[in-house]
Amino acid sequence: MTKNADAPLPIYAFNGDADGLCALQQLRLAEGPDAVLVTGVKRDIHLLRRVAGGAGVRVTVLDVSHDQNRDDALRLLDEGASLRYFDHHFAGELPAHPRFEAHINTAPDVCTSALVNGYLRGRHARWAIVGAYGDALTTLGEALARAHGIGGEALGRLAQLGLLLNYNAYGDTVDDLHFAPEALAEALLPFADPLAFVEASDVFAALNDGYRDDMAKAHALPAGRDVPGTRLICLPGEAWARRASGTLANELLQREPERALAVLSPKPGGGFVVSLRVPAGCATGADDFCRQFETGGGRKRAAGINHLPEAEFDGFAARFEAAFRV
Repeated sequence: MTKNADAPLPIYAFNGDADGLCALQQLRLAEGPDAVLVTGVKRDIHLLRRVAGGAGVRVTVLDVSHDQNRDDALRLLDEGASLRYFDHHFAGELPAHPRFEAHINTAPDVCTSALVNGYLRGRHARWAIVGAYGDALTTLGEALARAHGIGGEALGRLAQLGLLLNYNAYGDTVDDLHFAPEALAEALLPFADPLAFVEASDVFAALNDGYRDDMAKAHALPAGRDVPGTRLICLPGEAWARRASGTLANELLQREPERALAVLSPKPGGGFVVSLRVPAGCATGADDFCRQFETGGGRKRAAGINHLPEAEFDGFAARFEAAFRV
């Protein structure tokens, strides 16, 4: 557990994907850059396990489910810490505690970056737009862009940055990623304007090159297992495939928006990571389906399972196809 030697500094526990990074960036630009960062790959969501509490400790949690961190949230409060929570995933029962501040909205058209944008009254809205596009919430990104007079080529670059930041977060461990999320957060920090980051940072170019190479391999994969209304794809057990898994799932859903999609990535130690995407208005939410499994969770249209044992593959496939078959 982190010892919090820098206890007077604010602690940010944030998802390492685009939404978590862009929520963090807005708050650090508005409230000051000095902080202790706690993060990991996209599926590393039990972040509060790594934080120690104490009187005067201030923890802000960004884009990870309270339901998955409830015990440690209560522990931190008991230890004297204060918690500020921004999120859009299933939250479960929230603490009724004077040092717990919740900014949680689980509507399917909301992301954490947009919640922080509202909290800051649009002070760093361009980063919220990046976060929305990174979370594959195109309609939300477009709405934020219209509200702030952004369009054309500039909007296209913000959308591409969001896609790349999100792509970078997928992997079994940080070693799979091009950049560790905390390193990426520090690379973003000097740039109040994400367009300046796109123009000036070598990090953007490196992410773009990696994305292009990985997705070229992903597009050459076999079509997968189809039944009416669903598609299930098993990726090879390679780092490039783990990096491409989430972006591939979002891309295929955009291409076939009426079909539910499951992308399974083999884990180096056995089992699978599952990325699930479902059509808008689906009677069964992606998060509801994934929470049937021990390590599942997420949002209404996009969810996942952090570890599906190999022995459960056939049962998962049958339940997936039964739930979303048309």
